[in-house]
Amino acid sequence: MKKKTKMKMKKTTSLTSRFDIFDDPDGHSSDDENLSLFGKARGELEEEEEADENSPRLPPKKRTRNFWPMESKRTKTFTKLDMSSLNLAVGQRYESKEELEKILKLLTVRDRFDFDVPISRPDTYIVTCWVHGCRWRVRACRQGQSPEFYIRLYDAEHTCSVTERSNRSRQATADILGTIYRDLIGDIDPSVRPRHVGVAINKHFGIKMEYWKAHRTLKFARELEMGSLERGYEDLPAYLHMIRRANRGTLTRLNVDDSGRFKYLFIAFGASISGFNFMRKVVVVDGTFLHGKYKGTLLTTLAQDGNFQIFPLAFGVVDTENDDSWQWFFTQLKLVVPDNNGLALISDRHKSIGKAIRKVYPLAARGICTYHLYKNILVRFRGGNLFRLVKKAANCYRMDEFQSVFDEIETLHPVLHGYLERADVRMWARVHFPGDRYNLTTTNIAESMNKVLAKTRSFPIVRILEEIRLMMTRWFNDRREDALAMKTTLTRGVEKLLEDRVSGAKQATVQTIDSRHIQVICGSSLYVVNLDSKRCTCRRFDIDKLPCVHAIAVAEHKNVSRVSLCHPYYFGQFLGNAYAGSVMPNDFAVPVPDDVAIQVCTPPIPRNQPGRPKISRMKSCLEVASEKKRRRKQHTCSLCKKEGHNAKTCKNN
Repeated sequence: MKKKTKMKMKKTTSLTSRFDIFDDPDGHSSDDENLSLFGKARGELEEEEEADENSPRLPPKKRTRNFWPMESKRTKTFTKLDMSSLNLAVGQRYESKEELEKILKLLTVRDRFDFDVPISRPDTYIVTCWVHGCRWRVRACRQGQSPEFYIRLYDAEHTCSVTERSNRSRQATADILGTIYRDLIGDIDPSVRPRHVGVAINKHFGIKMEYWKAHRTLKFARELEMGSLERGYEDLPAYLHMIRRANRGTLTRLNVDDSGRFKYLFIAFGASISGFNFMRKVVVVDGTFLHGKYKGTLLTTLAQDGNFQIFPLAFGVVDTENDDSWQWFFTQLKLVVPDNNGLALISDRHKSIGKAIRKVYPLAARGICTYHLYKNILVRFRGGNLFRLVKKAANCYRMDEFQSVFDEIETLHPVLHGYLERADVRMWARVHFPGDRYNLTTTNIAESMNKVLAKTRSFPIVRILEEIRLMMTRWFNDRREDALAMKTTLTRGVEKLLEDRVSGAKQATVQTIDSRHIQVICGSSLYVVNLDSKRCTCRRFDIDKLPCVHAIAVAEHKNVSRVSLCHPYYFGQFLGNAYAGSVMPNDFAVPVPDDVAIQVCTPPIPRNQPGRPKISRMKSCLEVASEKKRRRKQHTCSLCKKEGHNAKTCKNN
């Protein structure tokens, strides 16, 4: 019973906006964030929360799946280890001296001893136990001109003390321990740290590792699983070619400098390009930093489907975020999303983004993320009441309401009023926006995508693209099946949204004005609805393209279907068409053409920032203020028994 109650409480908490502490009682809140939760299937919220809370437990006893897409180009091949089969015998054959060395080093880890190499020649290899006087030894020789080595002598008995021979582990090098860790322990998640590796190796094999060795072990294990960072750039031309071949209509672009060093990358899957035809024409653009030696920035372009879910449209990687890189990215994006008056582009206030949009998308309407605007206001201007007024002004649907709130801001804080005017009200105020941005007032869907891809940001670049491909394959399949399973004409998210409005419409009073206009009274407010033009004087019907409370009241009064009042973007059929395409994996059976294989792409020149590198982003003051904090204990005066002061400062003293 307690467990069910706990899960119910968790779900309620997750539905709370990060702006709710600043919300007004009249319901002004960040709609785009709340609506994204309406499209979730039953149980999806709980699964996501459990996934976030489950931190890695070390040492995990599981094997990781190998998603490495360019197996044929790996410089070394490592098979899964079977430590129980590492038994030596006279006459055993090994492909090379290096293979024999590796087997012997693995044997030292399993049996907890170490060895010295008194003789190592191209045709002879002799090792002995490192403890002086111990009889354990191996002698192997090459036969003729063949590179194969055969064991000629093997004395398997240790005559030294087990406590003495286990005191050294010099042959347990980082590459050997990395192979063992990858195959027998398996977790190379970005959250795993070198100290976790040291604990796991010590627990399983009794080897104590210094931090530097654990760090190299983890690095080698990750390179075995995913390839090196350098190999990721080298494999880019072949990977992009294979993606285009496997997914018809996919657009990829790779830009390198004159010396062949990586600069820019763009990829848009064919399934996303065709699916965008069934989306509302609002595109959210954002960038997030990559980690690792070569850093860079991952650029994302997203839309929101009729079920209020994230729709990945295009991705890019650039060596650095500046005017040139953003203009190049938008130039490629224009091939996927044409410029027209019905398009809206939402982003933060990055100057390079603004310049690029003005050059490449002169017809599109640009909006800025109101969340970033709120953060700047909270830093520059003090006062929770001012913040609430700005938030209320940004979310107003009617011009008279906006002007009233904006005039109040000017009266209370003229400097803030001037700051908001310089930010251009057409970009942040819903009522002044020149195009259709529907419920999307922030870049929250981009932040959600960044969170989904957070663990991949330290991966090799080809592995990042492959993780994106895997995510999209799963999303398109699951959402296609979900859309087909919907039994209502409208999507699940819209149905949940309209539930509250239907109940509110019951309280409205409807009066016909003429054949087209109908008056609706809700409380002390009066509105006029026109179902033919799908308009209401509250302007929610006009902007969101969904019936407001007043339109629903009129529809019930005139016996008109509420479904007919919704834009087709919100229909389940449109949702199914949006995810009709499939994102296919690469076909490794088909060889890469020679003209593609010879293309050169080397890593960019590393740019190290001053100071200690940061792995996690510092929280903004708005996020800190939004977090639930423990209420401070209120001191009670011993004289008047009231809270907020003590006996020394009491007025009755």
